[in-house]
Amino acid sequence: MDQKLIRNFSIIAHIDHGKSTLADRLMLACGAIDERSFKNQLLDDMDLERERGITIKASAVRLTYRAKDGKDYLLNLIDTPGHVDFTYEVEKSLKACEGALLIVDATQGVESQTVANYYLAINNNLEILPVINKIDIASIDLEASVRKFSETLKFKESDIQKVSAKEGLNIDLLLEKIVDFIPSPYGDEKQPLKALMFDMKYDVYKGIIVFIRVIDGKVTVGSKVRMMNMQKEYTVDGIGVYSPFDVKAKELGSGEVGYITCNIRDPKEVRVGDTVTDVANPCAAPLEGYRVLKPLVFCGVYPVTADQYMDLREAIDKLRLSDPSFTYEPETSQSFGHGFRCGFLGLLHMEVVQERLEREYNLSLVLTTPNVGYRYETRDGVMTDIENPSQLPNMSAVKSVEEPYLKVSVLTPVASMDSVMELAKRKRGIFVKSEYISDRMRVIYEIPLSEVIVDFNDMVKSATRGYGSIDYEFCGYRAAPIAKLDILINDEECDAFSCLVHKDHAYDKGAALCDKLKELIPAQLFDIRIQASCDGRIIASSRIKSMGKNVTAKCYGGDISRKRKLWEKQKEGKKKMRSVGRVEVPQEAFLAALKI
Repeated sequence: MDQKLIRNFSIIAHIDHGKSTLADRLMLACGAIDERSFKNQLLDDMDLERERGITIKASAVRLTYRAKDGKDYLLNLIDTPGHVDFTYEVEKSLKACEGALLIVDATQGVESQTVANYYLAINNNLEILPVINKIDIASIDLEASVRKFSETLKFKESDIQKVSAKEGLNIDLLLEKIVDFIPSPYGDEKQPLKALMFDMKYDVYKGIIVFIRVIDGKVTVGSKVRMMNMQKEYTVDGIGVYSPFDVKAKELGSGEVGYITCNIRDPKEVRVGDTVTDVANPCAAPLEGYRVLKPLVFCGVYPVTADQYMDLREAIDKLRLSDPSFTYEPETSQSFGHGFRCGFLGLLHMEVVQERLEREYNLSLVLTTPNVGYRYETRDGVMTDIENPSQLPNMSAVKSVEEPYLKVSVLTPVASMDSVMELAKRKRGIFVKSEYISDRMRVIYEIPLSEVIVDFNDMVKSATRGYGSIDYEFCGYRAAPIAKLDILINDEECDAFSCLVHKDHAYDKGAALCDKLKELIPAQLFDIRIQASCDGRIIASSRIKSMGKNVTAKCYGGDISRKRKLWEKQKEGKKKMRSVGRVEVPQEAFLAALKI
């Protein structure tokens, strides 16, 4: 197809600003779906996305639009997530585009993730088309919204598009602007094949489906292709596009976006960001690919029953095809046996991966308490990274422990600034600067990652009545008084609850864990002692009393000595059970520990 008639673009925005609804409205305007399908958020095809009301996976769709000049344009649209935990999905999508629609909610204005996505697009040299959504809401001052958007991110007011994705207002004007504003793709179809792998997913029948953006040359059914970084060769047995339903094609030319299948079954043979080229006529050098993301949150993932371990290994391999932003390596726990140590970009990312593994692969999983990645320096001056609390050696051999810090940017109404600053101080934050952004304030702090990942975003929302938003980036390590907190159940260490904590917070965390476990562990026929240990001493404890059993229920009347004999026998039995009994900890206890 003529490259001048192709437009490749992503839709990027802060969470809940209407990206998926706008994508549906564009598909409706181009005739890809009908009115009945419109409100279904068609590109959010995972049950988890529909239940949570968020986009988790970027989705690509091909549309055909007849412009006012009478020409048919090919629009390759990629709908992306808005949550900060899924920034990698946005980054992958932008590499396959020449432009981006930057959406802003007319009632909310520019949020932190709006700014973060703006700079992501700038760094990928994309043309950014600003769009104000939700103009149908009666209470908004549209002219003020346009002015603030323009001042904050330095857009021309004439370029800002004003639409309502829900009501379909000005969608035709937006489509015309997309055709005029976003450049056509570069590339030469006469050059050797060079294509970027920007996404993958596993299909039971087709094997691994590889989504590509063709830069130069073309790929056809029957072509022999090579993955340049992995040095693997395959024969293309299928080509297609989503519009938004699966449509087979004979070839993909320069500038086009689609998928290929090569009957690839082993997930370890392919990698997102690789370059696809022709075996007979290869290109000179591979594309740059994607940066390797460093996980921020780590936890152990174990099957409830040992016989599901191989199923879990296979499921993680397949899931990582579509989500390469989490890492994993095998590990063994005293409590759970064989499992995996997994790294995630945040707690929401961790929850989503867990739910996808359980739903899509029918697994029952237990997750250990999440930890951030620390590092320690030994007396010999050797620096070592640790992702698991068990990796921390005896403190007598450790010179210092360092914890990761984030530069956290909070966008807040001026009236809520004091509350936000007080919250940041409670989280051990170090003030960097504050500045006005139109009618709001941006407050920047450096805060330990361990203080941010659990509940900081929720607390900011509460402090700002829902109008605050946060963005963060990793900014290095700093020395801190970190200690290992262990939970002992009847004098046996339960490594699933072990975690590294700041010494100032060790007692609070230990006491909270002991109290929560006391609620959730059912009573046994013997006493259960739950203790929190830090730096070799017990700092908190709880006790679950033994479950009573009426051994004299069948005795009535007669001599009291008979009852005493039964009570003595029961007491001896309890002592024996106390010495050999092993406490069963329910799965709910591990899930509750995640939220403390």
